[in-house]
Amino acid sequence: MKRTLEGTKRKRQRKSGFLVRMSTPGGKNVIARRRAKGRHKLGIQCKKRA
Repeated sequence: MKRTLEGTKRKRQRKSGFLVRMSTPGGKNVIARRRAKGRHKLGIQCKKRA
């Protein structure tokens, strides 16, 4: 049986991925804040497909 809410990687990435963040001034601020905090992941990352 499936769960009520299930997200998809593609939708998640198109909404809040690195490239989307870098495309707006506010998104650049988000990335800058995460860099300043020392985050390992700056945005949503997809795993490489074989």
